[in-house]
Amino acid sequence: MQSKFWRVGRRIKAEKVRVIGEDGKQIGVLPIEEALRLAEEKGLDLVEIVPDADPPVCKIVDFGRFLYEQKKKEKEIKKGQKSVEIKEMRFSPKIQEHDIEIKVKKIKEWLLEEDAKVKIVVKAKGREALYEDVMKQVIDKVMNHLGDVAEFEKPPYKEGRNLSAIITKKRK
Repeated sequence: MQSKFWRVGRRIKAEKVRVIGEDGKQIGVLPIEEALRLAEEKGLDLVEIVPDADPPVCKIVDFGRFLYEQKKKEKEIKKGQKSVEIKEMRFSPKIQEHDIEIKVKKIKEWLLEEDAKVKIVVKAKGREALYEDVMKQVIDKVMNHLGDVAEFEKPPYKEGRNLSAIITKKRK
């Protein structure tokens, strides 16, 4: 649950630490015993924030509140991230034109409404894998239908027996 384990109080291993007060102002470099005494006088905890520094940086805070604020910051960071889903549409080298049109309609829907990336896969069975040019033609037909709304993010590439390409919505 907690991504980082914090050393608190007597678990801090350093002999001297750089101490930051509860108001955020730097108190200075103190022996660990004096820093712990200072925190206890204020009824707060001494938390090691930057263990890799020389000397380690510790802050005098209420540990429960500190954890709450850290979780809140992590949630804010996650909220700011945008995850892009990659949808996949499979084709056969022998696919008919009408079937391509139906699948292209669904791809357009994904690109425009859901703002997803789409992986186009031309799946070859048996000897079909020998005719890479036919597989490439299928991807070209799909891109001709999608020319006004899509562009290659990753041009066609061989993936085992399959030929794949990743497309995204065209940038303006």
